[in-house]
Amino acid sequence: MRLDLFLKMSRLLKRRSLAKEICDAGCVQINGRIAKAGAEVKQGDVLTVDIRDRLLRARILRLPQRVEGPEGIVEMLPEESGL
Repeated sequence: MRLDLFLKMSRLLKRRSLAKEICDAGCVQINGRIAKAGAEVKQGDVLTVDIRDRLLRARILRLPQRVEGPEGIVEMLPEESGL
């Protein structure tokens, strides 16, 4: 599944156009690597989304089949400190 579509379907971000903008700005990483909107995500990947003053880290538990809340789709991880 495409990264921008996953972000929208998991409701981590509200709109796919916003997800694409954030991805293209280099604010999203998959397993520690900067990812563009068309990058493929799969179960077990760790996403890091840096939006302004907020840093989201989440592990993908499963790929959604429709738009639904993040419960059961992602596991929120604590922020890493000490960089």
